[in-house]
Amino acid sequence: MAREPLEAVPGARAGAVQRASGVQWAAQPERGSALLLTMMVFLALRLGRPLARRILHLIAAYFFVFAPRARREARAYLRRAFGRDPTAGERYQHIFTFAATILDRLYLTRGRFELFDISIEGEELMLAALNAGKGAFLLGAHFGSFEMISAVGRRQPGLRVALAMYTQYASRLAALFGNGAPASAPEIIPLGRLESMLRIRDSLEEGKFVGMLADRTFDDAPAESVAFLGQPALFPSGPMRVAAALRRPVIFMAGLYRGGNRYHVVFRLLADFSQLAPGTRDGAVRAAIERYVALLEDGCRRDPYNWFNFYDFWHGHAHGADA
Repeated sequence: MAREPLEAVPGARAGAVQRASGVQWAAQPERGSALLLTMMVFLALRLGRPLARRILHLIAAYFFVFAPRARREARAYLRRAFGRDPTAGERYQHIFTFAATILDRLYLTRGRFELFDISIEGEELMLAALNAGKGAFLLGAHFGSFEMISAVGRRQPGLRVALAMYTQYASRLAALFGNGAPASAPEIIPLGRLESMLRIRDSLEEGKFVGMLADRTFDDAPAESVAFLGQPALFPSGPMRVAAALRRPVIFMAGLYRGGNRYHVVFRLLADFSQLAPGTRDGAVRAAIERYVALLEDGCRRDPYNWFNFYDFWHGHAHGADA
């Protein structure tokens, strides 16, 4: 798979695209009122998951009909993943899969693991890093359910995860669904602050895993241009550079929704920066980002409904008409 280096993108264009990416998805208005969201949480917890999923079909159908921009961008993505124009049923399935993972996040934050049939692949990577006691990075994406890492933590009581994220972009829905038991809530490390790096370093020193999502750029943060599903796209380089600076291993993680109550959690080794030779950091970082994008692309082709970026990820390249 060909990779386009960042230097191949003109500086002004790369900067403009990079800023547009961060602003575009973050600036999209949230749909739905706080009252309706609160009612949905109440009904889901009172009625149970089977009945809540029936209501979820109505919600997914509403967004399928009345969110033309998200529908258009989702169709453009599915066309790349499938290599053909997706059917209306496939486009609806994409939206419903997104809605289903959000609903299931509600139950996961309440510790309702018994509701799910969860399989795990690559768990030995987590155990090796856990036994080493030096911490590691978990690099995910808006791909499936990152919250499924809690299922692994339940199997391994000593496994602790701190999530590093830009809290200013956290949605109202995420905040509402995250109000579970305080004892089970993950530690949050807000990014973009002076103490962020220190808190990440301290968490690693304590043997924790630091989880980050790495498929969206933020404003003028550094990024690399890498071919993704047939067209160059920008991916943040910050997470991988932090891992290289702190000389820690990086593990790719995805919690894939497979329908019904089934999830498949996958771990893959992306890079181990613990033994970097002098002068090799930049090349190692670039190679690790390319591997991350390659794994994400492979996942999108195998489980296309699990990728949830409903905006113009490629910035107008080969855009298709909506229907």
